[in-house]
Amino acid sequence: MKISFENKTLVMGILNVTPDSFSDGGKYNGLEQALTRARQMMADGVDIIDVGGESTRPGYVQISDDEEIGRIVPVIKALRQQFDVLISVDTYKSRVADAAIAAGAHIINDIWGAKYDPAIAGVAAKWDVPIILMHNRNEASYSDFKEDIMRDLAESIQISLDAGVPKGNIWLDPGVGFAKSVVQNLEAMQLIGQMAELGYPVLLGTSRKSFIGKILGATVEERLEGSLATVCYGVNQGCHIVRVHDVKETVRAVRMIDALTGKRPYKEEK
Repeated sequence: MKISFENKTLVMGILNVTPDSFSDGGKYNGLEQALTRARQMMADGVDIIDVGGESTRPGYVQISDDEEIGRIVPVIKALRQQFDVLISVDTYKSRVADAAIAAGAHIINDIWGAKYDPAIAGVAAKWDVPIILMHNRNEASYSDFKEDIMRDLAESIQISLDAGVPKGNIWLDPGVGFAKSVVQNLEAMQLIGQMAELGYPVLLGTSRKSFIGKILGATVEERLEGSLATVCYGVNQGCHIVRVHDVKETVRAVRMIDALTGKRPYKEEK
């Protein structure tokens, strides 16, 4: 599938086939439940379905490669059989990524920016698929926050280029919600324009995250409006893809802001 960012902002819907993800853990970790969820996302206008087999919420417990593969591969195969949609795999492990792409996934989404397991960049090069490099650190310790983020992402980019990933297959993610305070999450979002200027597509993943809850005093279930505000801000700053739980509402929001910015001009009916 050809992936174009020219005329619309892409909406990536989250499909966690996990028992413990922070927002929807346990809801879709059976094959039929996962397919029902995917069917709804398709009806709501999703562009990419992001399949994750291991929770990456704060304090998550790492599982084995085999367990993660066992969770995601049947879902990816079924998605390919039943739907005409782009599929990304949310993993930072090269063996899992390889199995997912072999099963039919189109994109690798790595929360460690190819630094936890640099061989994952080789997997992206082997299959000639995009890899999303998210900013992350083990600890929220920075000397100059914005400069450090850009330097960290440059290192991830170089790992990927050295592995043979073409520039056109590298996407960036500021890593909102990972190793950052509330203020730093806001500052990371303010870097979207600078990231986009590097010439790589930028993905923004803010959906229902805790910084929204802290700013609004809202529970996970009450963060839709805050999530949509971050999406609209991100699109206006130049991001190309937004990763969300609430697909229907987000599709409507980005369609509106794409019209407002002229990215997807509205044509009057005659």
